Amino acid sequence: MLGPRIRLDSVFVIGIKYAVFAAFSIAVNLLFQYLSLIAYAGPMSLYVAMLNGTIAGLICKYILDKKYIFFHKTMSVVEDVRKFTIYSAIGAVLTLVFWVFELTFEFLFDNQYAKYFGALIGLTIGYTLKFFLDRNFVFRKVNG
Repeated sequence: MLGPRIRLDSVFVIGIKYAVFAAFSIAVNLLFQYLSLIAYAGPMSLYVAMLNGTIAGLICKYILDKKYIFFHKTMSVVEDVRKFTIYSAIGAVLTLVFWVFELTFEFLFDNQYAKYFGALIGLTIGYTLKFFLDRNFVFRKVNG
């Protein structure tokens, strides 16, 4: 006997997958910020980098959440666009949390890596809140 089977939709497994996907999306976000800062070092470069990272992380996270966390299959492109719009709106509000942390660390600490640490903290808080909001407003299961 191999032991008890672990269900892919158990709370534990969902939590682990969500944390791994959040970490992956954070890495995508920070990578795109880093690459943006290499590509463009002009006026407002940090803000351009933050926007690029946010968009890349958002798209990555939506695809992973929809398929592997909430097990949602859209029935049409219209439904997918509608869900992505709601998902993005929630993300936009929570992005403010992430940006506040990133900018606060950028301005408070005299270290070139401080902004990334602030971003990591802000993204972690934001993704935690986002899970509960997405579960209740984007990918909620309808009975019947």
